[in-house]
Amino acid sequence: MLLGSCGVALCFACLATAQSLPSSFPHLYAGAPSGDYSPEWQSYFEVIEPLPNVTFPLTRSFAGNLPVQRADHPNDTLFFWAFEHQNGSLTSNTSTEPWGIWLNGGPGSSSMAGMFFENGPMHINGDYSMSSNTEFSWDTVADYVWIDQPVGTGFSTADEAGYVSGEDQMGTDFLGFLSNLVKVFPSLATRPLYITGESYAGTYIPYILKAHFESPNPPVTIAKIAIGDGSVGSGPEFQDLPAVTVIETYPQLINYDPEVFEYFEEQSHLCGYDVNLTYPQNGTIPTLGYVPGIYDSDEAGSFSSRLKFSNNFKSRSFRSRLLSRFQERSKTEDLHPFAKSTHFRKREERRQDWIQSKRDLTGRANGTIDSRYGCDLLDEFIDYAINFTFPWTLSQPDGGVFDVYNIPDALDPEVPIDASVFLNDNRTRAAIHAPTSKDWVLDFDFPFGALGGKPMTFLTDLATNGTEKGVGFVFFSGNDDSLIAHRGTEAPPSIPLQNTTFGGIQGFTRKPATPWTDDSGTLAGIVHQERNWTYVLFKGAGHLVAATAPANAKIFLQQFVFGTNTTGLVTGSTVTGGEDPELAEDVMPGSDPIFYGSLSTESSTIWLEATRAAWTSFIQTETASVTTTPISTSIAVSSTSGAVRRTVPCYIFTGLTMLLYVFLS
Repeated sequence: MLLGSCGVALCFACLATAQSLPSSFPHLYAGAPSGDYSPEWQSYFEVIEPLPNVTFPLTRSFAGNLPVQRADHPNDTLFFWAFEHQNGSLTSNTSTEPWGIWLNGGPGSSSMAGMFFENGPMHINGDYSMSSNTEFSWDTVADYVWIDQPVGTGFSTADEAGYVSGEDQMGTDFLGFLSNLVKVFPSLATRPLYITGESYAGTYIPYILKAHFESPNPPVTIAKIAIGDGSVGSGPEFQDLPAVTVIETYPQLINYDPEVFEYFEEQSHLCGYDVNLTYPQNGTIPTLGYVPGIYDSDEAGSFSSRLKFSNNFKSRSFRSRLLSRFQERSKTEDLHPFAKSTHFRKREERRQDWIQSKRDLTGRANGTIDSRYGCDLLDEFIDYAINFTFPWTLSQPDGGVFDVYNIPDALDPEVPIDASVFLNDNRTRAAIHAPTSKDWVLDFDFPFGALGGKPMTFLTDLATNGTEKGVGFVFFSGNDDSLIAHRGTEAPPSIPLQNTTFGGIQGFTRKPATPWTDDSGTLAGIVHQERNWTYVLFKGAGHLVAATAPANAKIFLQQFVFGTNTTGLVTGSTVTGGEDPELAEDVMPGSDPIFYGSLSTESSTIWLEATRAAWTSFIQTETASVTTTPISTSIAVSSTSGAVRRTVPCYIFTGLTMLLYVFLS
């Protein structure tokens, strides 16, 4: 569905060296004022002309491109579409009300994906019709701005030599854009700003905040950041480490088979993924290693001609796999549902390998890391489901399809997600003052240069600045996401975040276990708050939280992002709302049914009650035999007898996003 990528150190660039990069530039429509940006530009950016197929009322909105103010690159701009909370609220010169920004990830995914398929006032349906989403739109909470960034993404523009060289440049560009935005809407400079986003925005937003803290005269007043299913840690941390927890959440993936579970449990242990998290955290958790398998080189090689990487194989193979999944899925499933991709052909080759070697995994726990997959446990359980588990086996003729963003959704093909018809309509383009030098695309392979060190090495410094300046941090995650599963990204319970010192203490001091409910009193998930840091786990939501749980996403926004709901707040030895021991377990069980069909849900399947009961009995016994295994900085590849249960961790928030099904965050 929407998008995502990784937070790993390495050099990333787009390109066959002989291929020239596209150049684009903003279009100046009639009625544009002369001179520098000022409130005079409000009437120019206002969306006045009718939008195709929009037959329902919308609040007043403003859209267009603004420069990022990078020297010698006047065509480097970001596209924005801002919706007012109330008539006149965005243009008011006296308002002190908060406002919000939404960012999708990618990298290279347009935030119009979030607007039209998640949390905006309009929703484009699978048949390309338009329906109102004003009931759940985030602009009903505050003035909200959806922004395509970095330069070159979506309707944002860039000249051939003007693409960002890395996340630091991206952060600087974003502040340059904001400095122009507040010239047009002056009250935004002093009103509290809440920056929200998902997936690879888990990397973008910290860098934007870093640039904000480093600026001697920042253009805005950031009050809080909120990251959903974000790529905050390394690839193994948010992609592979949570594999066993994902299987426990949805044992349907392995047909509720205890022997298969024990196999994955042992592989997780051998790879060093049975991380021991404590509350408060006792010492720094070392960086996870990664053992590549035979399939790693296959997948990395398929993109070697298009991506430049550092000599760090672990980083290179992870990012290439991640981007491959994202790009191939978005091209073949989101935009061209019936096309065959290289990635799917590779998966079909792999499927034949499984058939020929009778790799049903039962009885295969033998104390060594699987040579085919290495420590890529996410891909291995996906392949298992496609080969042996109904209804995922139905996708075999298409090369194997698995929605990593929403496990219970086994549709093949997926419901189309395509805003290009609407956004590239000349009537829309003119109404929102979009550039004519390019067509809008959901995902763009813009080039990154050298990224330098690991993006999240400055988290503690960022947290320290946040504490000093009163900036809040919120991390949220969907329980049905397998790409950036909650145990890999769960706010401070994750490795990068439990290693982070905020408010003078390292990590959370208590394990998240406080329930929060929707408006009807039904359990919506888990919430935990300490020292101006908040973690929220959504029950029944996938990677695209606002798309799969729109009502609860809005409640969350109102109460835990913009609001002051204290549920889950730790004060001394007490926790507001109490703690439920069952919620303190590593796993929040997923839904029983798995849904399948072609382009729409046609049916669902639920395993026999006896099968589910037998699994419950097995997993309770297995959990009772937990073994505590210290983390080491290296990975044991030698033999270890018997399956070893991973140490009880907690919900770790990884952030963001793979991309067998990626749609910007």
